[in-house]
Amino acid sequence: MHDAIIAGLKQSLDHKQAMLNDHGLHESIAAAAALCRDALANGGKLLLCGNGGSAADCQHIAAELVGRFEIERDALAAIALTTDTSALTAIGNDYGYEQVFSRQVAGLGQPGDVLIGFSTSGGSKNVVKAFEVAAKRGVKTIAMTGAKAGPLTEMSDVWVACPSTRTANIQEGHITIGHLLCALIES
Repeated sequence: MHDAIIAGLKQSLDHKQAMLNDHGLHESIAAAAALCRDALANGGKLLLCGNGGSAADCQHIAAELVGRFEIERDALAAIALTTDTSALTAIGNDYGYEQVFSRQVAGLGQPGDVLIGFSTSGGSKNVVKAFEVAAKRGVKTIAMTGAKAGPLTEMSDVWVACPSTRTANIQEGHITIGHLLCALIES
């Protein structure tokens, strides 16, 4: 068991080292932070969506922005589209699961807002549909994915790709990047 723990920690550390050395990733994080900062400064809001562990990341990042991350400041407008169970189940029941985020973007998204879509594969159908609606509504998009290009990479204004194809490492990277975005937005 001890060897498995060491191997898991080493794999996580190796992924973080790859992120540290990926200057393209650094540029995309900076671009995403600037897009979010500008939207918030101009009265816009951040909408976040994703499935499973990515849904939890959406909630986590939205909470850091509405509450606070590291410094005392005014609340920032961020909504995790993963949290309203009545909306999720009604939309899923009436329109299908692929529409659970796009219907919310259609109702909440305004020009000047930013939609952040988390998808380790880069191709989650409900996130893709949300990006399609965002484009029609003038909502900018940030795709948070793994290393493989998918439909979201071509649809996004900013593509933030964790340098991994392993879901666990991508999710670890996404929460690290989410925290970096919070810190950069706060500063």
